[in-house]
Amino acid sequence: MDAPANPAVAALDGLIDRLHAQGRPRVWSLVITVFGDAIVPRGGRVALSVLQELTTRLRVEPGALRTAMSRLAADHWVTREREGRNSYYRLAEEGRHAFDLATRRIYAAGPPAWQGGWTVTVPPANGEGRNPQRDHWLHNNGFVRAGAGSWVRLETAEPDGDQDLPDDLLVIRGNALHIPFETGKLWGLPALAEAYRDFVQELAPLAEALAKGARLDPLDAMAARTLLNHGWRKIVLRDPGLPAALLPHDWPGEEVRALVREIYGRLAGPSESWLDGADLPPLIEPEKFKARFGGLSQMR
Repeated sequence: MDAPANPAVAALDGLIDRLHAQGRPRVWSLVITVFGDAIVPRGGRVALSVLQELTTRLRVEPGALRTAMSRLAADHWVTREREGRNSYYRLAEEGRHAFDLATRRIYAAGPPAWQGGWTVTVPPANGEGRNPQRDHWLHNNGFVRAGAGSWVRLETAEPDGDQDLPDDLLVIRGNALHIPFETGKLWGLPALAEAYRDFVQELAPLAEALAKGARLDPLDAMAARTLLNHGWRKIVLRDPGLPAALLPHDWPGEEVRALVREIYGRLAGPSESWLDGADLPPLIEPEKFKARFGGLSQMR
C-alpha cells in the first residue's frame, strides 16, 4: 500500500504551479527575495550551486538562473567572485541600502506608529499645477496626490530628504484638524486589499497542512519559505504602510501578516537547517532573525 501523500508537499507543489501559471517567472526577483530573506542575514555571499539547488526545486532551469544572475550583476545588485571552478555572488554595496529599507517593511510587526503628522505641498496659484519631474520626485519620496496639484505625506518617522524638496512649492507640516473617514482612498487601498485576500487563499493549503502537523524536509521548507516571502514581499512593498487610524475597519493586511508570521515560524527551523547544510555562515544576528514579524513564536 502506498504511503499517504504529505499534504504540506502537495501544498508546496501547488504554490510552485501558481508561480509558473502566472507566466515565465521573474527569476531575478526570486533571487532578490532569497538574498534579502536568507543570504544577507548570513553575510551576503552565496555559491551559485546553492541558489541552483533551491531554484531547481522551484522548477527554474539552470540557464534561467545564470541569466538572472548576470542581469543582477549588470545592474550592480550583486558582484561575482570565483574560487577555482566555483562561482559565488555577494550583495553589492549599492544594493544594501535598498535591502535594509525593504527588510524593515517586510518583517515589521504591524502598522507604523503615528502621532498625526502630515507634510502637504501646494503649488503656487500662478505656478504649474503638474510638473512630471517634480511629481516623480514627490511620488518616490512617499507623497500621494491629493488633487489640484497638491500632494500629502504621512510622517510616521522623522522627515527625511527635506533639503531636496522642490523649491517652487509651498510646504506645510503639522497635524490635521479633521481627517475625513475616506482619506485612505488616496492610496488606492481596495486593490491592495483584494491582493491580500487572494494571498490568503493561496496560502490556505500550506497553512492548514502545517497547522495539522505536516512537516517539510529542509530543502522543501526553504522553497516554501521563499515563495511565502516572495508573495508577501510583492504585496507589502506596494502597501503605503498607513497607520491603523487611517485603515478601513475591514482591512485584511494585519490578518495576512499574522498568517505569514505563523507559517514563516513553522518553516524557519528546517529551512535554516538547509542553509546550515549548504555551508553558509551562521546568522549574524540570530535574535534579530527571531524577532521578524514581531516574534516567531512558532519557530522550531
